[in-house]
Amino acid sequence: MALSRVCWARAVLWGSAATPGPHVSRKLQLVRCGLAWGAPRSSKLHLSPKADVKSLISYVAAKTKVINGKYHRFLGRHFPRFYVLYTIFMKGLQMFWADAKKARRIKANMWKHNIKFHQLPYREMEHLRQFRRDVTKCLFLGIISIPPFANYLVFLLMYLFPRQLLIQHFWTPKQQIDFLDIYHALRKQSHPEILCYLEKVIPLVSDAELRWHMTELCAKIQHGTHPTVHDILALRQCFSNHPLGMNQLHALQMKALSRAMLLTPHLPPFLLRRRLNTHMAVIHQLDKALAKLGVGQLTLQEVKSACYLRGLNSTHIGEEKCRTWLGEWLQISCSLKEAELSLLLHNVVLLSVNYIGTRR
Repeated sequence: MALSRVCWARAVLWGSAATPGPHVSRKLQLVRCGLAWGAPRSSKLHLSPKADVKSLISYVAAKTKVINGKYHRFLGRHFPRFYVLYTIFMKGLQMFWADAKKARRIKANMWKHNIKFHQLPYREMEHLRQFRRDVTKCLFLGIISIPPFANYLVFLLMYLFPRQLLIQHFWTPKQQIDFLDIYHALRKQSHPEILCYLEKVIPLVSDAELRWHMTELCAKIQHGTHPTVHDILALRQCFSNHPLGMNQLHALQMKALSRAMLLTPHLPPFLLRRRLNTHMAVIHQLDKALAKLGVGQLTLQEVKSACYLRGLNSTHIGEEKCRTWLGEWLQISCSLKEAELSLLLHNVVLLSVNYIGTRR
């Protein structure tokens, strides 16, 4: 009996020690809950956020693509004309952004390797030249859209005057043909004036042989004959100094030549001379780079763009005729020195005015 009482007493004591009071049991429950929730929370913080972000981005991208597709289908069904303009505008933005990134890469490579503009390959030189002109045209739109709510007016102006305000990236295929024809018609208006000035300076040529060559060249052009490379290069001395050197040109001559190059003529004479000189120097550098590359390496679009830049309306001329004309231009340009750039400037008219297919 005594032994059983001792065992019972020990059991009571152990039970009281093992069974906590209500306050202690509540703390133990809180600790257990904290341990139970703590491990998963730690795993979520350190293991899953990247996967969650990626899945969220992919979900948003998929939803955006679906919504964008529905929006395009809605515009195409209910507003077909606006949808065409919208599509062209969005593609134009993408092409302009791609041009900007390419121009940035070219400039970064130039700075890294200390390369000058005239040392670049032809395509990179042409890309930078065209991108600068495009940025200059877009800069005007950026300035007039600065005031509040002016962007609505800009969109209206872009719709009403696409030729004057937009670059070629935002033109429709039909607009590209029509607008290039309009620009060429504008520069053709200056051709008779330029040829008239050439006839007027014939008596001022001191050398008799040069005077005879100048007379023959003007007579050929007036009768609708396309001059040869030899006919033009024979007069290079007249265009290196008096009376047709770049520094001897009169203000009215420079205005007419500026219109022939699609440059603004509304500048003071000294700025007109400087701009014409700079513009022709760039084209001369492009010609040298193109001669190294070879006309045969150019695509059809590159050939037509190169011809149009140099005065030929290539939109209605076949590829082979364009390549032939461009080869004649390069033959003349690569034979000239920097002091003879006035001849290259006049060559915009002399070589293109009577070329096959241009007399429309």
